[in-house]
Amino acid sequence: MSATMLSPSAVAGAHWWRSRTIRRFMRHRLAVLGFVMISVMIFACVVGPHLLPYDELFIDLRARFAPPLTGAHIFGTDPLGRDIAARLFNAGRISLLVGFFAMVLSTLIGTVIGVVAGYYGGRLGAVLMRFVDAFLSFPSIFLLLALAAFVKPSPFMITVIIAVTSWMEIARLVEAEVRSLRERDFVLAARMLGLPNAWIMFREILPNAVGPIIVAATLTVARAILLEAYISFLGYGIQPPLPSWGNMLNGAQQYLDKAPWLAIVPGVAITLAVTSFNFIGDGLRDALDARSDLS
Repeated sequence: MSATMLSPSAVAGAHWWRSRTIRRFMRHRLAVLGFVMISVMIFACVVGPHLLPYDELFIDLRARFAPPLTGAHIFGTDPLGRDIAARLFNAGRISLLVGFFAMVLSTLIGTVIGVVAGYYGGRLGAVLMRFVDAFLSFPSIFLLLALAAFVKPSPFMITVIIAVTSWMEIARLVEAEVRSLRERDFVLAARMLGLPNAWIMFREILPNAVGPIIVAATLTVARAILLEAYISFLGYGIQPPLPSWGNMLNGAQQYLDKAPWLAIVPGVAITLAVTSFNFIGDGLRDALDARSDLS
């Protein structure tokens, strides 16, 4: 008897994902809108810089503070005459990559801790969850800024710092899901067969808890993008001349009355990205909930 036969919901999950879940997601109009917006933004950030006549570091002092739609500068220029569109697209690459990889790392940390704590319970589970509570007791923004102030700012380090301050909610969610699944029949059958605990935790229980994890991970991307913009705006994140949406806002604050587009363009990009991921998260939450009915 194979191990996969012990979890009928995991076996049937592939067909369910291809049919019912996708149909529910497609019926969620805001989620579809969010998916389209994020796809357009990713495409623009990947392809856009190659279609523009200027790169993000090209300086043209004669074109300083050019407003949007001035010649080839579709979003205008900054105080040094650099093309805002080129900087926006390259900044989007960094901000979106930081958000995505911070999500992957924080989800991995939170999932491992949550699965172990939920499966074993007892003293080990209590110790791990008190460790989670200790991290949650610190305001995440202050913890983030404190860590950022003591490391050399780079996309890699900012990603690690955001992940280290963002995994706790996922750990609590996973712990609760695993605790509710560990006494199910397929888990008891796996124990009777003598399968290792690691196999039961990560091959039997975890696939049945993947829905809430996917939703939480999607929302974590939005949070990571906001956190990167926040610390970069305060000067502790991505450093110029490397652009990010946050440090573009930082450089624009003293020119709000003279050149408001310097803040409007990256501000709109951040808003669209965060809103889109939140819409996608809401759609996934409804689509992965078998009790929901969007029709």
